[in-house]
Amino acid sequence: MLPNTGASVPSAPVRIALAANRASGGGLDPEPLADAMREAGAEVAVFGCEPPELERAADSEPDRVVVAGGDGTVGAVAELAGRLAVPLAVIPAGTANDFARAYGVPADPREAAALAAQGTDERPLELGRLADGRPFVNVASAGLASVAARNASPLKPRLGPLAYGVAAAHAAAVGKPLPVTVRTDGRTVFEGDCWQAIVAVSGAFGGGSGVAEANPEDGVLDVVVLPAGSRAGLARRAWGLRTKTIAQQRDVPHERGHVIEVELPPGSEINVDGELRRDGLERVTVEPNAFRLIVAPSLGRHGRRPSG
Repeated sequence: MLPNTGASVPSAPVRIALAANRASGGGLDPEPLADAMREAGAEVAVFGCEPPELERAADSEPDRVVVAGGDGTVGAVAELAGRLAVPLAVIPAGTANDFARAYGVPADPREAAALAAQGTDERPLELGRLADGRPFVNVASAGLASVAARNASPLKPRLGPLAYGVAAAHAAAVGKPLPVTVRTDGRTVFEGDCWQAIVAVSGAFGGGSGVAEANPEDGVLDVVVLPAGSRAGLARRAWGLRTKTIAQQRDVPHERGHVIEVELPPGSEINVDGELRRDGLERVTVEPNAFRLIVAPSLGRHGRRPSG
C-alpha cells in the first residue's frame, strides 16, 4: 500500500462539447470561445449544430455541453444535454439573445465562456415541443410576431436588437388579424380573430418582450392570446409585451396547460424562438425537467438575482 502523503489528487479537466452555430450574429468563429474555456481549465471539442454534428458531440462523451448561437439554436442542444444527463451552458452569439438574458447569462462572450467552463450552479428547466417534436425554450407564436420576425431579418446586420422593435412597429401597421382556435388540455379557451397567439416556456422573445407569468420550472405551458381590435389599441398591447405585463391586461386570455392546441388557417407562418416555419402549433406539449442550465452563482437556485 502506498503511503498517505496528504497530497490532493488533481481533478481531471472538464470535457466540453461546444456546439457552435457559425451563422449566428452574421458569422461566428468558435475558436476564441473554445480557447477561453481552455484557459479556464477545460478540454474543448468543437462541433456544429446540425443533427449529425450533435450526434458526433454526443459520441465524445462530454461532461457538459455548451451552445454558442442565437435563441433558435438553443433548443436542440438543450435536448442533447438532457439526453446525455449533463448540464448545458450558453454563450450568447445571436442578435436578441432572449434566452441568455432571461437567465442572467453574461452578455460578454468571454465571461459566458468562463461561466460555461467553471460554473457549478444549475437550474432545471423544461422544454416545449411542437407537434413534430421539435424542442423550443422561449416562445412559439403566430400572428404579428411572425410578420415582425420576417421583417426584422434584413435589418439585423444594421440595427442589431433594435431591428425587432422597428419590425414590430411595421407589422402592427400592416399586419392583419388571424383567425384561431386555442385549446388548453382539450378545453377551448379562445375562438376568433387575434393579433397574436403565444405559447410560452420562458416567455422571453422579441429582443426584450415577454410574458412574466411563464415559469419554466412548473411543468406547464402558458398561452396568451391578443384578441383582434383597433390598430390604435395595439399600442397598449405593445406596451404590455415590452413590460412583460401582457397577461395582466383585463381582456387578454391567459391559460396554462400541459397540451396547447392552436388551430390556424392552412399555410400560416409561425415564429419559434426567432425562427420561421409553417406548422407545429397544432399540438404543443411540455417536457418538465428536460435539462439543467448552468447559471451564475448570484442568481441562486431560481435563476433570479437577489433583490436589494
